[in-house]
Amino acid sequence: MISIGFKTDKGITRQDNEDSVFVLPDRNLYMIADGVGGQSSGELASRTAVGYMAQFAALHPVGDVREGMPLKQYFMSLLSGANELIFGKASGEPLNAGMATTALICYLRNDNAYVVNVGDSRAYLIRDGLIMQVTRDHTLIQDMLDSGEITAEEAKSHPEKHVITRAVGGEPTVDPDFFSFRTYPGDTIILCTDGLYGMVEEEEIARVASASKTMHGLARSLVDMANAGGGEDNITVVCMRIQ
Repeated sequence: MISIGFKTDKGITRQDNEDSVFVLPDRNLYMIADGVGGQSSGELASRTAVGYMAQFAALHPVGDVREGMPLKQYFMSLLSGANELIFGKASGEPLNAGMATTALICYLRNDNAYVVNVGDSRAYLIRDGLIMQVTRDHTLIQDMLDSGEITAEEAKSHPEKHVITRAVGGEPTVDPDFFSFRTYPGDTIILCTDGLYGMVEEEEIARVASASKTMHGLARSLVDMANAGGGEDNITVVCMRIQ
């Protein structure tokens, strides 16, 4: 059994919410997207991504797919279709030029979690009070950290910390990362956009998650904490607890 809670909020400083969220609890399928682009293009990109996923999941039920490589191919096909659609809109419509979106998908099945990521939205696993980042950020800052060019402390205030290096719709093809791990009763999985982790320290996320009785309550608490910390970006969270 899995408990679910989710919430999206525009934050304090932004006029619009360019994040989108899609949950399909009966199929244990969840997705968040954080759009980028001028005017309302970011919102269009993220909504297009989750809309395409909803349509794809309806036409091709993920439960019919075998685990392992066929499952990886399933999500690759899903994201490739969304990428083609968004890239086409960005290329063919001047007002939407340059639009793209992050995409983070989580699928739970047979005591396993499958996570697919493009961009800098994150998946966290909280187990026994400890938090671990499952995904790797596709950002210029992460590349600089990996190369040793900057320190983790310098990364927090770097002027290019929001520059992403991969996105859905940003290029003719998409290059997602795939992760999987075993789940156990008591595990909490959190999907979030950078509006959460940019405002709230990971240790605080773990502390509140471990103390929360319900996932709806946890989702509300995390959004409230991000806004209390400045609310500088849109905030989206999906919280899952394995029973």
